[in-house]
Amino acid sequence: MAAGMAADPALAAQPADNTGAGQSATVVLDTLQVKGRAPKTGYKRTQFGKAWADVDHNGCDTRNDILNRDLSGVKHKLGTHDCVVKSGTLQDPYTGKTITFKRGQKTSTAVQIDHVVALSDAWQKGAQKLSKTTRTELANDPYNLLAVQGRANQQKSDGDAATWLPSNKAFRCEYVARQIGVKHKYSLWVTAAEKSAMERVLASCPAQTVPDYAGVRATSAQQSQQNDTQTSEEQAQQQQAAEDAAAAAAQAQQQAQQQAQQQAQQQSSGSDVYYQNCTAAREAGAAPIYQGQPGYRAALDRDKDGVACE
Repeated sequence: MAAGMAADPALAAQPADNTGAGQSATVVLDTLQVKGRAPKTGYKRTQFGKAWADVDHNGCDTRNDILNRDLSGVKHKLGTHDCVVKSGTLQDPYTGKTITFKRGQKTSTAVQIDHVVALSDAWQKGAQKLSKTTRTELANDPYNLLAVQGRANQQKSDGDAATWLPSNKAFRCEYVARQIGVKHKYSLWVTAAEKSAMERVLASCPAQTVPDYAGVRATSAQQSQQNDTQTSEEQAQQQQAAEDAAAAAAQAQQQAQQQAQQQAQQQSSGSDVYYQNCTAAREAGAAPIYQGQPGYRAALDRDKDGVACE
């Protein structure tokens, strides 16, 4: 697994019952009802129970359960029975970036827990008809929760696939497939625009199945890291090529300046004859050239005996 991802056994520990797990995401999408949004009237966070309730009765609230699942290098607050996460590292699936998490009043928001299907979106697409118990289950279902970059979570807000997708394109197929799984599990519908957006994403990955695990597989994170590595390598190669070209240009300019200087020196000595090299002098029938004769210069007199181009 890539850094920041939980091990496969932990990912598979949460049930994916009634999600359509393992089936083609496109096929499961076609089973969802397509309807318009219901009014948001009456929506409150409390309609989905107490925030981060300990629904699985493991002694740890849902937020810390997800942090423990999705972060690597986790350190816990003392006296919390390995529940409250004090620090750790997240490989963010939404942006592909590596984020350092540190618990604190001003730092905890760097990593937030996102509802893959936002609760407000769920409320407007069928959750109003669910029981309070089922809505509480939806809000705390590990299958519908991911630890992500806080900024990305805020940008998403309560958007669906038609209005927001992760900037990490390598994760979009899995993201959309999980939304489909959540909506199938809780009998939620999609709008026509939302379905079209999901179909466009899935067209690039026709083999995508509905995830059969909670959390994030390493594949999308690894792909993002590979893309970042390839981009870095390409940038390094481009930079090296630019540096080589600049060095060659500087060398050519230096040689031109030297030749111009030599010509100026020759002209200042009273001679209007200049040979760039001995080959030119021989072709002109002037070799050998004795010191004092037109065209003689020290650069052509290798052994410094007063005779150039012998």
